[in-house]
Amino acid sequence: MDPWNYKPAAGLELPPVELARSLQRESGLASDFWHHVCHRLSRVYFRLYHRMHVEGAEHLPKEPPFILIANHSSHLDALALASALPRRLCGRVFPVAAGDVFFETPVTSIASALILNALPMWRKRCGPHALAELRARLIGEPCGFILFPEGTRSRDGQMQAFKAGLGMLIAGTAVPIVPCHLTKTFEAFPPGARLPRPRKIQLKIGPPLHFDAVPNAREGWQQVVSEAEAAVRRLAAEPL
Repeated sequence: MDPWNYKPAAGLELPPVELARSLQRESGLASDFWHHVCHRLSRVYFRLYHRMHVEGAEHLPKEPPFILIANHSSHLDALALASALPRRLCGRVFPVAAGDVFFETPVTSIASALILNALPMWRKRCGPHALAELRARLIGEPCGFILFPEGTRSRDGQMQAFKAGLGMLIAGTAVPIVPCHLTKTFEAFPPGARLPRPRKIQLKIGPPLHFDAVPNAREGWQQVVSEAEAAVRRLAAEPL
């Protein structure tokens, strides 16, 4: 058994809104309980309302660190991926969400932290320091991330090219990337819709990808992005 390591939670002194927006936010007993409740409710919602079918759950790592990636066309996507995780991991896996959407106001910031367990990525002012902070947390804690490498939701349901940030997070580390593909989330809750529609959602999970031998430099980042995007596109092409 690993020895106990007592230390104050990161951001303990921050006010609630700033804590919700912090990349170093950690869970406590109350938030862990709330995340477990939300995870269970989310599973029930997707099973009953969207009749979600999951294929390839055996490819999910048993413990962090890891990154789940998928195509992105709906606000349902992060919830769908999180609901497929084992309950014991729900407080240790963080969707990386657009700060200018999910953390723009105090209310949405606290809701995103409590319900989604999300961490903010400010797209208009995201620099290497933010990615370096996420990379250090991913490896050092360790934890898991849910990430959409397209950077934003598709407006027509078609998958877009992946951005280099994924490579900057993962190149040269032993952290696996787990490729996933979501079908029908766009039809269930497209951009601009007020409420989700009862469409059947399908989630396909592929074998983990490893990039520990890839250099943490521009050419390595591009290799990570290219291979990860190809893996997600292969899942989309395979019959369910």
